[in-house]
Amino acid sequence: MRIKFLGVHHEESKNTRLVCFLIDNILAIDAGNLASELTFSEQEKIKAILLSHGHYDHIRGVPSFIFNNQGRSTKVYASKQTLKILTSHLFDGVIYPKFTEKTPFLKKPPIQLKSLKPFSPLNISGYHVLPLPINHINGSLGFEITSKNNKKIFYTGDSGANLSSLWEHISPALLIVDVTFPNRMITIAKNSSHLCPKTLKKNLREFHRIKGYCPEVVLIHLSPKYENEIRKEIKKVSKELRFSIGIACEGEIFHV
Repeated sequence: MRIKFLGVHHEESKNTRLVCFLIDNILAIDAGNLASELTFSEQEKIKAILLSHGHYDHIRGVPSFIFNNQGRSTKVYASKQTLKILTSHLFDGVIYPKFTEKTPFLKKPPIQLKSLKPFSPLNISGYHVLPLPINHINGSLGFEITSKNNKKIFYTGDSGANLSSLWEHISPALLIVDVTFPNRMITIAKNSSHLCPKTLKKNLREFHRIKGYCPEVVLIHLSPKYENEIRKEIKKVSKELRFSIGIACEGEIFHV
């Protein structure tokens, strides 16, 4: 699998982008920065979009992508709670058109909303996708994604402190994990259901205990204001656990 990170941060600026990544150029995971980092021809290659939850920084790019690709119908997969957010607050006929319905200008709706249920795997564009419940907002999901040659990744989405209950269900070669705040802000991290290096360390230690191996770990969703601090703390975690832990950059490509 080829994984390209289009956005890896919690806040947007001239140099930072909201969370979104592509698998093999055809499967988009979250859409904080989907359309603005791709050419029109690159957008045309995307077959489906998976959304981890309904916070705006993870869904913002969907409307622009749909506007740019109205000649076809793109499937968007998410929990029923996240899909409700899209139809009630985004594609509501006020902020954006009701893209799930036919219009006088379009022969078919440019978007198809597909509901995902935790622990109910399905095939999406040739990938085996296992959605798992995540402790963030109601309806949040993480995804284990398996390619045709059995390469596996797991994306936590925005996640609370306790991921260990999920480890028995997955066996990824690569973990893509939310770490938003430094350790001194652990209370804020816990109250907002995000990770910091300390809580990441606890979860990775549990992963090794349960699974018996150390996957490669890539961190995203960092707050740019605290990134240097987080990097220093993550370096210590990586050394103590002997895990390979990297921090993704916009435009960076990983292969699994």
